[in-house]
Amino acid sequence: MHTKASTPIEHDDAGIRHELVEAQLPCLLASLAYLTGNLALLRDDLKADPLLANEEQGGLTAEQQAEIRALALHTLVKFRDGGNVQAPTPAPDVIHRIMEHAVGQPVALEYLGLMKEELSVTGLDLRAPTWTKDELAPQRDFTVAIVGAGMSGLVAAHRLQQAGVPFVILEKNHDVGGTWLENTYPGCRVDVPNHVYSYSFAQRADWPLHFSTQDVLLDYFQRCATEFGLRDNIRFNTRVVNASWDEHTATWSIDIEDRNGPAILTAHALVSAVGQLNRPNIPAISGQERFGGPSFHSAQWRHDVDLTGKRVAVIGTGASALQFVPVIAADVAHLDLFQRTPNWMFPVPHYHESVPAGLQWLFGHVPSYAQWYRFWLFWRGAEGILPACAVDPEWPDLSQSVSQLNKDLRDLLAMYLEVMYAERPDLIQKCVPQYPPASKRIVLDNGSWPLALMRDNVDVIVDGISHITETAVVTTDGIEHPADVIIYATGFTPSKFLTPMTMAGRNGIDLHQQWDGDARAYLGVTIPNFPNFFCLYGPNTNIVVNGSIVYFSECEVHYVVDAIKTLLTTNSGSLEVRSDVHDEFNVTVDAANQRMAWGVATVNTWYQNEHGRVAQNWPFSLLEFWQRTRAVNVDDYHFEPLGTTV
Repeated sequence: MHTKASTPIEHDDAGIRHELVEAQLPCLLASLAYLTGNLALLRDDLKADPLLANEEQGGLTAEQQAEIRALALHTLVKFRDGGNVQAPTPAPDVIHRIMEHAVGQPVALEYLGLMKEELSVTGLDLRAPTWTKDELAPQRDFTVAIVGAGMSGLVAAHRLQQAGVPFVILEKNHDVGGTWLENTYPGCRVDVPNHVYSYSFAQRADWPLHFSTQDVLLDYFQRCATEFGLRDNIRFNTRVVNASWDEHTATWSIDIEDRNGPAILTAHALVSAVGQLNRPNIPAISGQERFGGPSFHSAQWRHDVDLTGKRVAVIGTGASALQFVPVIAADVAHLDLFQRTPNWMFPVPHYHESVPAGLQWLFGHVPSYAQWYRFWLFWRGAEGILPACAVDPEWPDLSQSVSQLNKDLRDLLAMYLEVMYAERPDLIQKCVPQYPPASKRIVLDNGSWPLALMRDNVDVIVDGISHITETAVVTTDGIEHPADVIIYATGFTPSKFLTPMTMAGRNGIDLHQQWDGDARAYLGVTIPNFPNFFCLYGPNTNIVVNGSIVYFSECEVHYVVDAIKTLLTTNSGSLEVRSDVHDEFNVTVDAANQRMAWGVATVNTWYQNEHGRVAQNWPFSLLEFWQRTRAVNVDDYHFEPLGTTV
């Protein structure tokens, strides 16, 4: 799954012109300027309007589109006739100028380093460790245990392998993939463009879809595990029960269970890559154990249950329901959808569409175009909408919106729903949210959800559920809704970090008791009293409207690998984040979250834990997380010398 070099262009002029019909144009001239060194292509009159970034072709007019295609044709013909020879890599100030043209707006210089890593235009892996263990501490015994072989665990393993640090992955499932292995419900797919939801060091130019389905993503991560040679270091069907820190040996003692029964492993550092969304949440509803038919959570889909011609009750309308309900609605006899809270939706017409053949050709034949397309997607989906989530302290009413920008966003999203449900005023009443956008996750829709809800055999029920009988779901108004099958689309338990695994840190401190239902970590990665322990996708590293969690995982792993380098270079047995540093960081994060829509809204959301605190979300920019995870600040940590006994 290594990034592949482009194939030389051999098309004639007419063939190139044909492929350009399906090009994504906002970033095309930028990529060609980078490819050829011809900065005259960066015309101000051919920039996309950043305010129209989500429009078709970035809102470029028909005249602008025609002119861009003409310039691109001339440039690619010249490139072909010149032997497909790329210009030298531009200077940083030139790359910065190209970046600004690609997104149609000023880009702070601070983004240059981040984007060079994310783009990987040169084909070099700029996030790879520049050191090896053999160079720093060749005689030292040091092994890392990673819990989980999902997206984060694999990138951690890959980076450790590059640094020559021995590691083992402990995976409870039979294969890699994490959430993309476990979730197999109909319609399951990613809701981030897969040109962004992928590793910076393992780009794929031939993604078949704009938003990949579960099977395509699973194949991607499985191939990464194989091609990067990680599988020999994975212990499958192995569950971690407990981990305990041994202060005398500066190691973690890890209790596991596999096919051979209980066992104990020892590691010098422990990395949790178990994620936040891996424990299904089935709400406690009176009488649910009495139900006579099949019932299951969407994350544990029963493929042996044929829904054809059945009366199906779906409890919950979260992201999973929005994907599987449109698929099953046509097959069931009747579907009752029990909704607690409706969703705001971004209209994305190409959500289910294949990447056009012409665009695929350009990705494969025009060097760096796929990377500049990735940058355009990154920027469009990253910081662009974040300001619309910020609370205006002078805003008079926070119940429906939190600022003028947030209200403008609300008006646009509400207009979409009102248009889609124009023939069903009853559904407008039920399905237009009465809370500020970004208080909960904004989902994607290409029209399939409204069309499913408007079917004659689908009812949306907003009354609360009282109890379940042997044959029905009964709502608080006393009405029985007959059901043959119940499907829980009720999400996960993200606030219960690391469960059911238990952990004992320094002096035997229990992690879950220390957290007391309110998980916290410094940078979402390290925790006081737990030396040499690192979280990936830990507390306050979830993203709401900006970017891809893959990006966050790569940043976190970069930090973890630097922490291990610090241990080796300082000849330390352990490092542990200082409590004051950890606490000050969390005060800052909490205050920032309270200035965002998801922090002030009263709507139910998994972003908040049982204490009402936002324990999931990162409230700052993607740039700031990148900056803060570049390197370990040794002043943030306590160090114990190697060989110290307590």
